[in-house]
Amino acid sequence: MNQSSDTAQARTQGAHHIGLTVSDLEASAAFFTKLLGWREVRRDAGYPAVFVSDGVIMLTLWQTQDAAKARPFDRKRNVGLHHLALLVDDPARLDEIHELLNDAPNVEIEFAPESLRGGPTRHMMCLEPSGIRVEFICPLA
Repeated sequence: MNQSSDTAQARTQGAHHIGLTVSDLEASAAFFTKLLGWREVRRDAGYPAVFVSDGVIMLTLWQTQDAAKARPFDRKRNVGLHHLALLVDDPARLDEIHELLNDAPNVEIEFAPESLRGGPTRHMMCLEPSGIRVEFICPLA
């Protein structure tokens, strides 16, 4: 992507935050903070919500009103967030994340690290505790 020509006409400057509705606020927050090492920025007990950040992007995790009635997202039938893709800077770190998540409770690995369309980029996909698809992607030159 050529950023100089792409951003010359853009009226926005990237993501400020992404809001995700989750069925298990504490488990989803722990996925990002305890497993991935993100920082909890703040909580809003009145909503309830937890704001987490890796220092580049912030996610707002919003608790569903009735987790028992929440329906999982069907990425092939519904309009909405297909997945959240997070950048990983090193192939060894991607493998480390896979090992960590593979042993984590309430995390489902959709596929282990593999080449994306023949490479050289590698990626993996999982479902975090509330069922949101999270991709970890490591572009290689």
